[in-house]
Amino acid sequence: DIYPPLVSLDRTYPIEETKKLVIDGLAPLGADYGADLDTFDDQRWMHVLPAEGKRSGAYMNQWAYDAHPYILLNHTGTYNSVMTYAHEWGHAMHSVYTKRAQPWEKIDYATFIAEIAAITNELLVQNDLTNKATSREEQIFLLGQALEQMRGTFFRQAMFAEFEREIHTLAEAGEPLTGARMTEIYLGLLRAYHGEAEGVMTIDPTYAIEWAWIPHFYRDFYVYQYATSIAGAAYFADQLTTGEPQALASYLEVLSAGGSDDPHPILLKAGLDLASPEPYRALLARMEATMDALEALLDEDQAPPPDADAPDAPDAPDAPPVESPSEASSSEPTDEAASGEPTDDAPEGEAEEGQEP
Repeated sequence: DIYPPLVSLDRTYPIEETKKLVIDGLAPLGADYGADLDTFDDQRWMHVLPAEGKRSGAYMNQWAYDAHPYILLNHTGTYNSVMTYAHEWGHAMHSVYTKRAQPWEKIDYATFIAEIAAITNELLVQNDLTNKATSREEQIFLLGQALEQMRGTFFRQAMFAEFEREIHTLAEAGEPLTGARMTEIYLGLLRAYHGEAEGVMTIDPTYAIEWAWIPHFYRDFYVYQYATSIAGAAYFADQLTTGEPQALASYLEVLSAGGSDDPHPILLKAGLDLASPEPYRALLARMEATMDALEALLDEDQAPPPDADAPDAPDAPDAPPVESPSEASSSEPTDEAASGEPTDDAPEGEAEEGQEP
């Protein structure tokens, strides 16, 4: 079972603490960004807690040009609630910057960019929380959550996109799309992506019907944008935290561009080419660095206890520091292959149910 966390933290995050953690983590976006978010939160631009009759999930709506965006949350005090707060405020602040810079007819930014704005916030907050972790258990938990987000948002969504491409290809060729045929395709992809032939995991065929439960497949070619967006978000998060010249100005220009151009040229102006392999290789390097950091922490459990009767050993050199994701820059491409399921966003401000069984 790949879903349980490696360790559990007995901790809850009330909404006020969540707000502080997120604003602190978003410091690389500049003082104005943080001050605006603080002000807008105080002005109650969101409905926070679950309530009877309230829709599940989370989303942001921005369509009234002369009114502020509005966020729906279902905050339960979990770590995922913190990430959802950061994510949805990423969408809301994107809308704020767009409306400040663009006329009404150009505020409709593409999903291709929208998810970058939201996931960049998540990665910045993740980096900050990991760097400030005060215990080994907290480090393991946070690194595990970061790895799960990359698995769910990049690896899994790429598999979804490949399934989508396969079934559309069959339809275009005139082949009937029966449930049995789609289940066969999905099972093959599950086994290939999870390395069953290599002995990494064994896939129970029961899970092959999962395709029928995922609502995004009814929105043609939507899911691949989660995978491109986390690669773009990792690029910007690393640029912002490593002090790259003009990184903040370039990123805020992306947020301000709205729908004034197609998304690809908007991102190219900021130095990001999502039509090239480099951002995806960099994200895989980020996954690899996160796994290395986790393995180093988990290996501490395997170290033999010192022998009290043994003579003193000479001092060993200091061990290299464990890299956090924020220290493993994704700006350098590498050929080494390595949320978090995206459950809260859908086109046009609609919330989606979770994608995981």
